[in-house]
Amino acid sequence: MDFHETEAAIDDFLAYLEGERGRSRLTAESYASDLRQWLRFCEEEDKAPYPPAEVDVIAFRRRLEEEGKARSTQQRAIAALRSWFRYIEVEQGEEGEYTLPDLPDKTKIMPRILNEAEINRLFDVCRGEKTLDRRDAAIFEIGYGCGLRASEICGLKVLDLDFESHLLHTRGKGDKERVVPFLGGVARSIRSYLDEARPKLNRHGLPFVFLSRQGRPLSRVDLWRILRRRGEAAGIARARLYPHILRHSFATHLLARGMDMRTLQEMLGHSSIMTTQIYSHFDREMRDEYDRFHPRA
Repeated sequence: MDFHETEAAIDDFLAYLEGERGRSRLTAESYASDLRQWLRFCEEEDKAPYPPAEVDVIAFRRRLEEEGKARSTQQRAIAALRSWFRYIEVEQGEEGEYTLPDLPDKTKIMPRILNEAEINRLFDVCRGEKTLDRRDAAIFEIGYGCGLRASEICGLKVLDLDFESHLLHTRGKGDKERVVPFLGGVARSIRSYLDEARPKLNRHGLPFVFLSRQGRPLSRVDLWRILRRRGEAAGIARARLYPHILRHSFATHLLARGMDMRTLQEMLGHSSIMTTQIYSHFDREMRDEYDRFHPRA
């Protein structure tokens, strides 16, 4: 298979991921990036991209490691290659005679969170009557109050909000829909934003809840910039701010206050309880650190 045929096979594979496997656009784009890195590697080293030689895949993985790629990134790249190779096998009706290396161990990373005092400071710096103050307050309220992913916040539409039942509909990974309650301060903040601020931003008649200063849909990068700017104003170190910090804080604080794991799993939209349990481990770790260091523990 030459490089032109390989490019075409990758495009077909990505269409298959989205159209038949129901993978998100973000996942398909990540796999596309990984596979095109593999193509560049093969071109530079004058290797055949398919069928693969185990020694070449090992060398590719080593290249990623030398470039300082995180283990999770290395793991995803090898997983993308495995999936693509198997896809070609099925399409061609044959079984490849090759052995791929094991996936690199994924470094276990505990989620960083903001404590409740930091969350309050973040809300405090958004107090005000200005359009962007109301917007940013609503973003933080819905991120921390509902545990939404950054992509879910950006993709939320006005019709997804049901103020009568105080439930919102969102689509997460794999385009799976879930329903999340929004109550109290979250509902008040969103109502205030929709009534007083969003009409000033919605110059193009878009359906999305959160819009940029120019009236465009927010991207994950926009969201990160908003969080970083407001977080720095609240005295929170930039290194501790990232788009999912509100979601992780939401989950850990709810567990600390006694929410059961299954309910939290449903609210977060995790397909496996194992994913949710990382917050339990983190909560216990925080308690252990408190016991060790607090003078009155």
